[in-house]
Amino acid sequence: MSAVKYSRQREAIKRFLTSRRDHPTADMVYCAVRSEFPHISLGTVYRNLALLAEQGEIARLRLGDGVDRFDPDVSPHHHFICSQCGAVRDLALGQYAAAIDGLSGKRIDGSLVRGSVAYCYGICAECLGQEKG
Repeated sequence: MSAVKYSRQREAIKRFLTSRRDHPTADMVYCAVRSEFPHISLGTVYRNLALLAEQGEIARLRLGDGVDRFDPDVSPHHHFICSQCGAVRDLALGQYAAAIDGLSGKRIDGSLVRGSVAYCYGICAECLGQEKG
């Protein structure tokens, strides 16, 4: 891949993402970065997010709802999605993570697994707490 020209807008997008742990959408990134770059377009944000993901600097999460989320943590890890509020959080799976990650390089049903991603769905601790109160 050829070198990509430096962009202050792209740096602001990366800076915003690294300040968050909630896996923001492109719209959330756009709203935040507009405070620093009032004339930035949503298209520019989308293009820069796609470029950062393509370069491996951020991870794009496709959760099946048609809205991509973005994660500055590109290390192998798994996610929990709250079916009530829509929050996306990193999930510590402990011993289960080893089992999921251990699929890589294995043959299953005649296919060779190259990697795996786990999304767990349910109700987050905050929503459960609201149900009790």
